[in-house]
Amino acid sequence: MDRNGTQHSPGTTVLVVDDVAASRYAMGAVLSRAGHQVVPVASGGEALVELDVRLRDGTLPDVALVDVGLPDMSGFELCRRVRARPPLAALPVVHFSAAATAPGDRCRGLDAGGDAYLTVPAEPQEIQAVVRAAVRGARRSTGAETAVHRLTLLSEAIVTVQAARCPRELAAAAAEGAARLTASSAVVFVIGPDGEPYRGTARCRPAPASSDAHQAAARLVTRLAEGRTGVHSTIVPAPLWPAGMFQPGVEEDARLTVATAQDGRTAVCLATPVRRAAITDPAADGLLARLAQACALAAEPLLLYRVERHVALTLQHSFLPQPHKLPHLPGVDIVVRYVPASRQTEIGGDFYAALRTGDGVLTAVGDVVGHSLDAATVMVEIRHALRAYCVSESDPVILAERLDRMLQQYHPDITATVCLALLDPGSGRVRIANAGHIPPLILRDGGAEYVDACGPLLGLGLERPAPTERRLKPTDRLLMVTDGLIETRGIPLETSLEQLRTAAADAPAGLDTLCDVLLGCFGGDPEDDIAMLALRLG
Repeated sequence: MDRNGTQHSPGTTVLVVDDVAASRYAMGAVLSRAGHQVVPVASGGEALVELDVRLRDGTLPDVALVDVGLPDMSGFELCRRVRARPPLAALPVVHFSAAATAPGDRCRGLDAGGDAYLTVPAEPQEIQAVVRAAVRGARRSTGAETAVHRLTLLSEAIVTVQAARCPRELAAAAAEGAARLTASSAVVFVIGPDGEPYRGTARCRPAPASSDAHQAAARLVTRLAEGRTGVHSTIVPAPLWPAGMFQPGVEEDARLTVATAQDGRTAVCLATPVRRAAITDPAADGLLARLAQACALAAEPLLLYRVERHVALTLQHSFLPQPHKLPHLPGVDIVVRYVPASRQTEIGGDFYAALRTGDGVLTAVGDVVGHSLDAATVMVEIRHALRAYCVSESDPVILAERLDRMLQQYHPDITATVCLALLDPGSGRVRIANAGHIPPLILRDGGAEYVDACGPLLGLGLERPAPTERRLKPTDRLLMVTDGLIETRGIPLETSLEQLRTAAADAPAGLDTLCDVLLGCFGGDPEDDIAMLALRLG
């Protein structure tokens, strides 16, 4: 500030574009005395080259003073070219001229994108004031654009977090959002009531998930969250924050933004390195706090659903006999597989069964429509009902009708699919009733064909067709699967069925080999549960 109380802008860089050396010197002297750094150039072409160099170096000037009468292009044209390039568009441009100016000249300068127009010679105070005003306006505009940009990033991050299907996806989405907000690396922990941490990272090479650093950081976050609700932020110095969380072997201070859910049992922590954080003002830190709060709110139902999924999987594993515990069924070799969905928020109702009846061996593969704990419990009911019904009845169509009535009576809002096959081991005769399920495959002589068996879903009360009959040879194999094996979003079911048929036909002999080959082809990272049953005459 000078003796007149005028505020200067120390460190401001001014690009002066003037083809007259004496004018460049005079203008530069005025600006230098005011504490500005001056970059003088003699033409529009030189100015564009200088701006390109400084753009690459990250040292763009804060304002450009441009003479309107340059030798290679007008100052107005130079301004238009600067405005046409997005990285330079925010650079404030002040036109000046030593010639007499008419109102039309000033209008041309403003229309070209200029921020002000000076007539020189001018008083030093006027030149300095115009420069300060142009820089101040540009910074105000840039600040507003930055705030809008950050709010947009925050909104996008919250939407992604809320769409997460499991705690790990949430942690990964939150880490990416925090990294974009801070322009730095980020590590996020989601810690549920059981204390198990889920971690997500972005823009960093953190230590392995099983490392001591990871465990120590999770314990620290748990201690910070104990007995607290809401959102709070703290900086943990490097000696207390485990080395290697952001970069292997590197000690860094960490800014932790911790949000605890209202029940006090779910905590989310956004961690970013202090030395690299690009946002340090309280308003920007508030964006991280809002993101952390949104994460905590989104994490609660996911963690509760995870508990529900655990209960459902326990039900499924408890009531589905393990492969090595299948009952001995004379005259038939049977192999089964069950693979739960990899998505932690998915709970399926897939099942299989192999039961001895008075007329042979009854096998079933089915799926309760929907993904919830209800679907899993209804699956258990269907399987138990099937076991009870087949004590006195073996006909697969009659069994399907009874299961259909059971669903209508006790679960009118639920439907299910099932394929039932009654095999007589002595003759190889197999009778198949299909209720909306994938038809079984018969593998014979190096080929595979679907059995033409169809019928309505269970739970609809519709009339059922007669069973489809086939005879199995000793070398034949019968394969029954649920749609979780082949259903892929975006691929027509007919295409998937054909891919399954081809893969089954090409699979080596043997039941275990058949199941393992098909799971290897289709069962990686399944979006739905998979139940599979393969049999042959023994």
